[in-house]
Amino acid sequence: MRTLDIASTIGPELVALRRELHQVPELGLDLPLTQRAVLAALDGLDLEVTVGEQLSSVVAVLRGRGGDLVGKDRPVVLLRGDMDALPVTEDLDLDYVSRHPGLMHACGHDLHVAGLVGAARILHELRDELEGDVVLMFQPGEEGPGGAEPMIAEGLLEAAGRRVDAAYALHVFSSEYPLGQWFGRPGPLMAAADEVRVRVVGEGGHGSQPFRAKDPIPVACEIVLALQTMVTRQFDVFDPVVITVGKFVGGTKDNIIPDDAVFEATVRSLSPEARKAVSEKITVLAEQLASAHGLTAEVEHLPGYPVTVNDEDEYAFAKDTIIDLFGAERYSHQRDPEMGAEDFSFVGELVPSAYVNLSACPATDHESAPDNHSPRADFDDSVVPDAAALLAELALRRTTLLGRGAAAAGRD
Repeated sequence: MRTLDIASTIGPELVALRRELHQVPELGLDLPLTQRAVLAALDGLDLEVTVGEQLSSVVAVLRGRGGDLVGKDRPVVLLRGDMDALPVTEDLDLDYVSRHPGLMHACGHDLHVAGLVGAARILHELRDELEGDVVLMFQPGEEGPGGAEPMIAEGLLEAAGRRVDAAYALHVFSSEYPLGQWFGRPGPLMAAADEVRVRVVGEGGHGSQPFRAKDPIPVACEIVLALQTMVTRQFDVFDPVVITVGKFVGGTKDNIIPDDAVFEATVRSLSPEARKAVSEKITVLAEQLASAHGLTAEVEHLPGYPVTVNDEDEYAFAKDTIIDLFGAERYSHQRDPEMGAEDFSFVGELVPSAYVNLSACPATDHESAPDNHSPRADFDDSVVPDAAALLAELALRRTTLLGRGAAAAGRD
């Protein structure tokens, strides 16, 4: 495959870019150093480049020169690479370790960026064969507060002058699968992730006389435990929900009953129905349990990322492309969805999409290797050329299929 050949040739440059990015991790929506590095890496290519107004995004449109369709009839495919890092202190002995204290590319987004730059270079070289246009989405803020939504609001999906027909993304893993293994599944792939904040309001008093106060702490604790029972007794095990309380704050001293206690939880679900139901049930449970003790509960729901769903047809196409490029032995079916979340889900709600995973685990024992987000998460960047080749091949093949379909429809 020509994509693999070109990827192999430019592989050392892509790995060098990945290691450059690894040293300068940045958080959230403001990534000036990363944005500058991406723009420099794309310099010299025949691209239509724009940068975000509200965030440090980069959108580049590559125009294919193949095929017979013109104007609004030409197919458009989107390829995405997220760019942000995490507030993690790196604990690895690398020549290219993070130079930003307390920050680390612990989720492999530096590999994603290098892979997407590689795809741009491959497609640029093969643009005479490319029968459509490609939107390259370099996105900040995937780890929060979310960069996909503001990029869509700024016109991402119409960047080529017409709506994107299909979208693709990939993610690297530092564990779970052996190095170089691709994996994924059709349908729900990752969970919706929402946040809930509960404030239990009572009346403070002296710790020695709780009967003269309305102690919010045991009531808040009861609500936390009741939420776990609610999940197992009111939700289908085959449409799972996860509620994890990660923060609990109440009181200032051991002998003072406070006026209130507050806890915050992440809420994960895999269907719109379960997502809506769990929000409603949390409110009812918290308010009524507090009321049973003569207290009140204030419940605030903060919607996050929706469920990431792989379109059945687009995923089948991506899977077939992986097997054709790399061999059937390098693909594994992912039996179950994972309860992590992804803001590529906002793209997937609007465009038929496929999202696949690639192991970059350097350890011989992948099952015990540190996971993504660990300060010891290590990624073998030898997989970057493969990531670039797959993204480029998906764009080449999909625009060809879309173009032929449109041409046939026109003849009919």
